[in-house]
Amino acid sequence: MVKRFSRARVIEHWLHIVGFFSLALTGLSQRFYDLDISREFILLAGGIDSVRLFHRWVGVLYAVILVVHIAAAALGLALRKWQPTMLVLRGDFENAARNVRYYVGLTDEPAQCGRYTYKQKFVYWLTLTGSAIMLLTGLVLWFPTVAADFLPGQVIPAAKVMHSSHALLIFLLIALWHMYDSVFSPDVFPLDKSIFTGYISRERMRLEHPLEYEAVEGLDLYGEKGLTPDD
Repeated sequence: MVKRFSRARVIEHWLHIVGFFSLALTGLSQRFYDLDISREFILLAGGIDSVRLFHRWVGVLYAVILVVHIAAAALGLALRKWQPTMLVLRGDFENAARNVRYYVGLTDEPAQCGRYTYKQKFVYWLTLTGSAIMLLTGLVLWFPTVAADFLPGQVIPAAKVMHSSHALLIFLLIALWHMYDSVFSPDVFPLDKSIFTGYISRERMRLEHPLEYEAVEGLDLYGEKGLTPDD
C-alpha cells in the first residue's frame, strides 16, 4: 500500500460528507415539500422552523470548512511548495477526449493521468465553485433585509432560484458522477477506501495514476511521509 492522503485530508473529507448530506437532506426536503417523504422528514425533525435553523447552522459550519480548505491550499502552495496538482490544465481536456476515443475503440491506450484524473478535477472544481455560490446565496436568503440595503431587490428572488437549482445540480453531480466513481465503478466496487484510509494499493496507483506512480516510486514527492510501501 502507498500513502495517498494525509490524516488531515481524511478528516476533512468526512466533514464534507456529513455537511453535504445534512444540507442536502434539510434543503431538498424544503424544496420538494409537497412530497410525502419530505413532509414526514420535516415532521420527524420537529417542524419546518427546526429544519431551517439546522440547515442554516450546518451551512455556517460548511462555510468554515470551505474557508479552511482554501486557506490551507493557499498556504501550502505559498509556504510548503505543494504542487498545484488539482489545477485543470489543457492536458485534462486532451485526456478526456482521448478516453472518449478509447471507450469507443478508436485507440488502444487510455489517458495517462497524474495524481488526479480529469474527472476528479472536474468534480472538485464544480463542487468548490458550486459550494461558494450556495453559501453566498444562502446568506442573502438568511438576511434578506440586510442584503436589500446594499443590493438591488431583484437579487433576493434571483438568489432563491439560484440557491435551490444549484443545490439540486450539485446533489445530482455528487450522487450520479462522484458516487459512481467512488462506489459502483468496477475498478473500486464495493467502495474506494483510499480517501477513508489514506492509502491506495500500488497496483491501483499504477493503473489509474500512472504518471504519479512513476513520480513517487521510492520518493517523497509531496512532502508527506509514507509514500513508500507501508510495512
